[in-house]
Amino acid sequence: MIIRISLLLILVSFALFLSADLLLSTTLPVLPDFITQLGLAILICAGALLLISGGIMIGRLIIRSVLDYFSEQQRLQRRLLFTQAKQDQLKQLFYLRTLQINYFSELKRKRLLGSNDRKHILSLSKSIDKDLLSIKQQLPKSAYLQLQQENTHYRKQLDSEALLQLQQKIARLI
Repeated sequence: MIIRISLLLILVSFALFLSADLLLSTTLPVLPDFITQLGLAILICAGALLLISGGIMIGRLIIRSVLDYFSEQQRLQRRLLFTQAKQDQLKQLFYLRTLQINYFSELKRKRLLGSNDRKHILSLSKSIDKDLLSIKQQLPKSAYLQLQQENTHYRKQLDSEALLQLQQKIARLI
């Protein structure tokens, strides 16, 4: 509504300027000056009316936005969003910690399994050494040395299957 009034005032001022131009050809010098001054005043009023109404509209929007921002509903909405974001963050942290714990547990399990395998291989190798010592007199020296080298080689390779086969082979010789 205010915009229509401003536009109407602008049109009136342009009409006054046009009429002042037409009146310049007459012999009355005061009338065109007065009409021009009146047209300028109306044009300034129209511009001021637009600026003031725009300022008032912007002010209302700002006040409405500020009041809306601090309203109870918006505060509850922000609090809810904050709580949801915090919960999502905690879920992600829990998931990542679970992955980390599983990774380190698996690493520790593999280390313990490797250590346990080495202990079993060493005990199996010692058992084979004892068996070899017990049948040393029954075997030719080259066969004894060969079996002893196999035992050392398989122990260094950490090959438990080969050590078991070697132990069975020695058991058959006993």
